[in-house]
Amino acid sequence: MRMIDVMGLNAKRAARQLAVAGEKKDAALRAIASALAEKTPQIIEANRLDIENAERNGLTPALIDRLRLDEGRINGMAVGVLEVAALPDPIGTVISGSRRPNGLEITKVRVPLGVIGMIYESRPNVTVDAAALCLKSGNAVILRGGKEAINSNKCLAGIMQDALEETGLDRYCIQLIEDTSRQSSVELMELTEYLDVLIPRGGKGLIKAVVENAKVPVIETGAGNCHVFVDESADTDMAANIIYNAKTSRPSVCNAIETILVHEKIAEKALPVIKARLERTKPIGIRSISTTSLR
Repeated sequence: MRMIDVMGLNAKRAARQLAVAGEKKDAALRAIASALAEKTPQIIEANRLDIENAERNGLTPALIDRLRLDEGRINGMAVGVLEVAALPDPIGTVISGSRRPNGLEITKVRVPLGVIGMIYESRPNVTVDAAALCLKSGNAVILRGGKEAINSNKCLAGIMQDALEETGLDRYCIQLIEDTSRQSSVELMELTEYLDVLIPRGGKGLIKAVVENAKVPVIETGAGNCHVFVDESADTDMAANIIYNAKTSRPSVCNAIETILVHEKIAEKALPVIKARLERTKPIGIRSISTTSLR
């Protein structure tokens, strides 16, 4: 039996337990958050190997920044897990219902999907984000991250699996594919016997490849284009500060702004202010700044 089939079988078994885990899910999430904080030095050391490999392989500064983990970012991951734990449990929620003329009651109730596959690129924080969301929603997950972050991902997945066991849940609720070859992605996309849905998270090329080649159901996400719109009633200084923050706080992430739309009635006043604010410090990812208004 292939390793991917073993992982699928383990995930199916874990998903059955997780579907009825109730409050154990939140206990596991809290344990994961604590373990991330406690084992920060171990995570940073694993991440250091990925950074060194990335630099050796000539990755751009922006891609290396996406890959890098430090104490602040790990703390942010742990806080995010706690925030997920604090959310209401979606499982069992009645969305809608009705009674038919013959007395038959029909209700629509939220239930887990089962086993979710997640394919993503170089950001190791996605390993924790995806695992936490799947766990909260009662789904087992098989993660397949990018090769650039393999050491970080292995460390994070192991920490989360140990935390699951400590709270009485199957460690196979969260699994990481450690083979980063293209073949492992193909095998995951064809895991029809075990995988209930596959979610690609990344650039346009990754999403297109998964949609076109997967034999399992796929939730297709958009490539995205993050906008900020400056209305004619806007305070120009406030708008400039918001835009500066949205682009420069961490330009390598997928929710950094890419397009600024400015109302034509304020364009002449606002664009020079925005341009001047951005040019105070040229961040990673901004090679040039031009001003154009839409009419």
